[in-house]
Parts: sequence; C-alpha cells; structure tokens
Amino acid sequence: MMEIVPSAVPSGYAYFLQHTASPVEEKPQPYALPSYSMAVPVSFQEFIGNIHAVENLRAAVAVGRLPHSLILAGPRGSGKYTLALMLTLALQCERQPREMAEDGRELAAFCGECSNCTRILESADLETRIEEAVAAREELREVDKKETRILIQTHPDVLVIPPDPPQLLIKLGQVRTLITRSQRVPSEARAKVFLITSASFMKEAANSLLKVLEEPPSYAHILILAENLGELLPTIRSRCAVTRLGALPAEDIEQVLSAARRELSVKDRALVARLSEGAVGRALSLNLTEYQSARLDALTMLRNSQTSDHTALFKMTETYRAGAEGQVKTTALLRALAALLEDILLLQNGAPDRIRNIDIERELRSFAESVSFAWLESAVKGLDAVQSGLRRNLLRNVSLDAFAAELEVAR
Repeated sequence: MMEIVPSAVPSGYAYFLQHTASPVEEKPQPYALPSYSMAVPVSFQEFIGNIHAVENLRAAVAVGRLPHSLILAGPRGSGKYTLALMLTLALQCERQPREMAEDGRELAAFCGECSNCTRILESADLETRIEEAVAAREELREVDKKETRILIQTHPDVLVIPPDPPQLLIKLGQVRTLITRSQRVPSEARAKVFLITSASFMKEAANSLLKVLEEPPSYAHILILAENLGELLPTIRSRCAVTRLGALPAEDIEQVLSAARRELSVKDRALVARLSEGAVGRALSLNLTEYQSARLDALTMLRNSQTSDHTALFKMTETYRAGAEGQVKTTALLRALAALLEDILLLQNGAPDRIRNIDIERELRSFAESVSFAWLESAVKGLDAVQSGLRRNLLRNVSLDAFAAELEVAR
C-alpha cells in the first residue's frame, strides 16, 4: 500500500491510494459530481437554519464532547458538508475562539485565518478538488487507475472521503486509508478528522468501517454525511450519534432567495423554494432552466404512457448518451421524474399544498385522476431499477426506453 501524488494535482490538495487487494470493479468513467457547498460562511451565525442542532454541536466541541462517530443527516443541499467543515474548523482552529449562547453555554467558533483554518478551507470547494483528482487519475496507466482511489486532503490531520467513481460509492480502499490514518496521532492539530461525504458504501467498505466506529481513538472524529439513514447498515447507525438537519419552511427559503437571487421573479422564487425541499444550499444553487428542461423530458415519459405514438419519446431518449455530460443529464431527468411522481401521489391523497411543481399543477392533477396507486407504485419501482442499472453502466437511452415501455404496460 502506498500513496501517490500525481503532478496534475497541486501538492496538498489531493492524493490517491494505491492498493493491491480490491474487489473487481467496472472500468472508471467520467461521472457526475455530487453537489457540495463551495463557500463556507465566515461564522456560525451565517449558517442558515437548524439553530438548536448547530448550537448543540458547537457546545459539544467547546467542552471536548463532540462524538467521535457522528452522522449528519439531512436532505441534499441542507448544508451537511458546510456544517461538517465548520465543525472541523472549530475543532482544529489554533486560536480556539469562543462565543456565548443565549442560554449561557459556551460555543466553539473558528477564526478562519490561522494556518489550520486556511488549509482546511481549501477543501470547501470540494467539487473542484474532486475534478482535479479525477483528472489526475486519468493520466495514470490503465492498470494503476483500477487500484487508485479518490481522497482529498488539504490539511495533514483532515481527510475528506467522497464517493469514488464510476459507481459513486465509498470503497474499501478509502476506508482502509481511514483506518490506517486513524492509528496515527495528529501531527499539527488537536484531532484527526475523517469526513465521509456519502452514506453509499460498498458492502466490504461498510463492514470494514464498523471496528473503528466502535472503538475510535480518543483523538479521532469520523463524520458521515447521509441524505437517507436507511442507506447505512444498522450496525453503523447504532455506533454513531445522529444529528438531523431539518427542512426550512418554503416561506423562509423564499426570503433567502429574495436577497441572494434577485434575478428570479416572485413566481420563480416560489417554485425554487418548493423544489429545494427546505434545503437552502439547493435553493441557492438550483438552475431553474436546467431543471425545467429535465422536467420536460420527464413529462415526455409520462405522456408517452398515455399514447401509442412513441416518436417524441425516442427522439428525447436518443439524446441521453454515454459520458460525463450524459450522466449529469440522466441524473437530472431521474430526479425530476421522481419529483413528478411524488407530486401526483400527493394530489391523489388530497395534499396539493405540499407539491413541488406548483407551476404545472393542472397537468399533474390530470395525471393524478387518470392513474392508479398501483401504477404509481410500479413507476417508482421501475425508476429504482433504472437507477440500479445505470450504476452498472447499462446504456442510458435503452434503459429509459424500457422504463417508458413499462409505464405504458402498467396502465
């Protein structure tokens, strides 16, 4: 086992793990990067929402009681990565500033200026760091690519572990690095911090993580970010403390958007607030034009189930090709389709105030009146099957055509 630092990546920004024993995996391909915060607030006061949860974590850091194994759970865009990085800054800051809560508790903060803070903050733009790492891996020999894992490290005592392509899973080699590094005492900071940015693990990786979660060193903290706690093994969940980041009301999101995204009309702000599902980060970064384009394709699939003319469907699915761009496009389509199916279900159950796609409510009501619950259940299962197939690198346009055909048959 050895570490390599490709010349294409600035020293200190990222490194890869070369290991000799790993499960047989598919050939890596360009992949769609998960969405991460690209700017960390300069203070905890600027973190929007979940005040009590954040203060409890800050108070735990201040008294040295932050759990050594912690899951931060919440919807995509709720600020999990941002909060995890801020907690890491509070742990590792050389100046260790403190603030007082209204209830008299001492709360940990960070200066953002010391050597530890500035280096950790280089991981804030995680998408860029991952892109650099993936590009550097592509320069390796083919035999080395298969044994090389993506890991991000901008500070010697802080390791960020993102899902590794093409399957976008946390893999065994990454967890082995965590275990090895956790056995070494911090070299420049107060603690060792390991930040796992996804709850999607390969089975072997998840099992390997259990031991260190059960008995982590006193100086180590392992933070796992999870959109869906159900993705994690029960044995992992039972070994970790859990902090949940709840969704903000749509009205609060609209207020944030009115100040931060003035290019949006009042109508568009209301739509983006609903589409964000209470996640500020998602609302601030959501490209409405791109979403509406993906939703139009999703509607084409739904409309296809009500007609015998499949011309529009085949013309649409033919644009979903291989490569990174195709993966991004397919992911957006599947998310839009899932949102539409959920809205149809809500309308069938008399909850129109909870739908997200408020600008096309009339068409969604038409779907809700024409399909059965059994059809919706079949559609959701089919959507899961498409997502599973794409992980195995099945042809995207063929998978989408087959799914559309299933929707028609189910009617």
